Amino acid sequence: MTEEKKKEVWTIEALVELTEKVQSGSVNYLDKELPIQWCDLVESEEPKVDLAAVDAADEGEKQEIFAQFGTERVLAMIEKANKKNPDGITLTRESWGKIPATVRWQLSGIVLGNKEAGENFR
Repeated sequence: MTEEKKKEVWTIEALVELTEKVQSGSVNYLDKELPIQWCDLVESEEPKVDLAAVDAADEGEKQEIFAQFGTERVLAMIEKANKKNPDGITLTRESWGKIPATVRWQLSGIVLGNKEAGENFR
């Protein structure tokens, strides 16, 4: 008989703390590490999507709108951490579009909590 693994439970206080805590990780690209930092967002900090534009868009335009939303969300999370920890800045909005797309996909996967998605773009 196997012993059941005890599930940990979040407290509201711990979840609230995540929105103020600078989290960190790194992306491995071509055998070099790129350290990154981010903070989780509260709803008021989330980028907004123009739902009327989404409703009026064809499928291709909708994908583009949501891709831009995802990018804006990742950048907002990184910028929030950069404000809280200026000594840890490695990535900025200005540098985002200049780095390889493969690295951006990995960064997005890590920041959004889906490490496997980021790893699939190496």
